[in-house]
Amino acid sequence: MVSLFIRLLVSNYNNTSDERVRQGYGVVCGGMGIVLNILLCCVKAFIGMMSGSIAIITDAVNNLTDAGSSLISIVSFKMAGRKPDPEHPFGHGRIEYVAGLIISIIIIVLGVEMGKTSVTRIIDPIDIYTTKSVFLCLEISIGVKIYMYLYNKRFGDRIQSPAMLATAVDSFTDAIATTGVLLSVIVFEYSGIVIDGWCGLVVSIFIIYSGITSVKATVDPLLGSKPDPEYVKVIEKYVLAQKDVLGMHDLIIHNYGPGRSMISLHVEVPANADIVEAHDSVDNIERKLKEVLNCECVIHMDPIVTDSALTSKMRDYTEIVVNKVDPSLRIHDFRMVRGTTHTNLIFDLEIPHGLPMSDEAVVDKVRQLVSELPGNHYALINVSKPYV
Repeated sequence: MVSLFIRLLVSNYNNTSDERVRQGYGVVCGGMGIVLNILLCCVKAFIGMMSGSIAIITDAVNNLTDAGSSLISIVSFKMAGRKPDPEHPFGHGRIEYVAGLIISIIIIVLGVEMGKTSVTRIIDPIDIYTTKSVFLCLEISIGVKIYMYLYNKRFGDRIQSPAMLATAVDSFTDAIATTGVLLSVIVFEYSGIVIDGWCGLVVSIFIIYSGITSVKATVDPLLGSKPDPEYVKVIEKYVLAQKDVLGMHDLIIHNYGPGRSMISLHVEVPANADIVEAHDSVDNIERKLKEVLNCECVIHMDPIVTDSALTSKMRDYTEIVVNKVDPSLRIHDFRMVRGTTHTNLIFDLEIPHGLPMSDEAVVDKVRQLVSELPGNHYALINVSKPYV
């Protein structure tokens, strides 16, 4: 049904990189969520009051809150679709992460409140009044929530929306919660044992765990998480395919929301290359990446001496020295400046995060080993960090 509405209401719905298309997906899925959750809330509240089950009533309140979460999701898509302005030159795309975080926090709060209510019911159990309508209501609710999970997960993945994926998690936990409620009703119906509170407690713990997991998924991009390796591979593919590009490094990807990235990187070009041709190659890379990844790209050129056998030899020696310190170390922007008393080996040393040695200790060790190379050499090292 949601797929049909998207095809009918969203123009050019296959072009998910278009902001208006993404907004259309969010509004359709969010609107469907509001309608379904309000219907479930009304039915469950009625059945819950009839049966006297605190778990069913709590589940009804949960559905009402879910409708509010869907409304937050719609608002976030509307705000994220706003064009850049002087105060927000990179657009408003990160509002989707904020919306996903809000929804995740709501999930945790509901789990905590459900847990409190369940403990109260464990201490003071109350018999449940069961009818066929109670069973039917819960079974339909589970089916609807699974359906909501599936379409939110499907379209959330398609448009890379943290808010929709958080809603999918919420829907899945709701299906689990309602399954727990149904289990408690079945047990009471056939054995007379009241486990309403215990089922509610187990479900609340599951909901809290799911909420915490969802918080991490939305907070990471806000803090600046490592980019998708496949995204990095696409960039490397187009950069290294260009004429006169010998290598690339210092790739930095800034995420300003799904489908909104700012990329900067360094490319190595022959020092003796025609500067106009090299600049044209860099321009071609920037245009191609913008076309393929819908991003903004800034590239810095680093000239590399390729016609000096001595420089190439010393670079090879230096790489061997660096690998002795730690195989994960990398060098780039290598230059050699010969003087009357000594020769400077100038290069950037890329030190990965989490290395047992401190950056200072690594630099000191590399300098010591360089000084032991044949001849009188001194290493001038600039430390850099990998961002991908």
